[in-house]
Amino acid sequence: MAMADSPQHVAIIMDGNGRWARSRGLPRVAGHRSSLKVVRRVVEECSDRGVAHLTLFAFSSENWRRPPDEVGMLMSLFLDALVREIDDLHRNQVRLRFIGDRENLGAELLRRMLAAEELTKDNQGLSLLVAVAYGGRWDLVQACRRIAAEAVAGRLAPAGICEQTIADRLALAGVPDPDLLIRTGGESRISNFLLWNLAYTELYFTDVLWPEFSTAHLDAAFEFYARRERRFGMTSAQVAAHSDA
Repeated sequence: MAMADSPQHVAIIMDGNGRWARSRGLPRVAGHRSSLKVVRRVVEECSDRGVAHLTLFAFSSENWRRPPDEVGMLMSLFLDALVREIDDLHRNQVRLRFIGDRENLGAELLRRMLAAEELTKDNQGLSLLVAVAYGGRWDLVQACRRIAAEAVAGRLAPAGICEQTIADRLALAGVPDPDLLIRTGGESRISNFLLWNLAYTELYFTDVLWPEFSTAHLDAAFEFYARRERRFGMTSAQVAAHSDA
């Protein structure tokens, strides 16, 4: 049986910050602050392991429904982290890119995001994609709108629309689909994350809360992936034959 190689694109739903804080009698913001250390470690680990792309689900389109004070705190924390970390990311050749609906983001945060993308665009190391105000359904809708506009303008024939047409207009256009999705916090769902792109992704769910996610836990996720046989609709015999060719 042909086994999976190391993942080249890892996506992570970083869940459990609030529960981690609550279990310690701390405010939710303490969990979000603690999570930043884990993000830094995981970025470093993935870079060291030769992962080409790392996509982190930082703030979903549904998270706007949270209490306004928590949303404001998250935005402020995100801005502070961006200001603090961008120089180190750039120094380590990380390419930073943000995906999601930027319409409701604050002007200062948006300015910093654009500046970070511009600063790191030519870096040759890990491609770090951060999903902010992102939702998989939003992603598909905005892709459909682009396709419809091109069809109305006569630049695209409806009969010529195929899977690649859609993929090329999604937030992850030009980036290979994730090989491995890791979700911490004990939930076993994808929560409207990368709905199109996760079609054949290996899904790894763990009860570990994100602030407690360690290098050992990342090892376990990678070991899980290494044991997977990725068939993409083929039989095991076909996969083996293809691997031996």
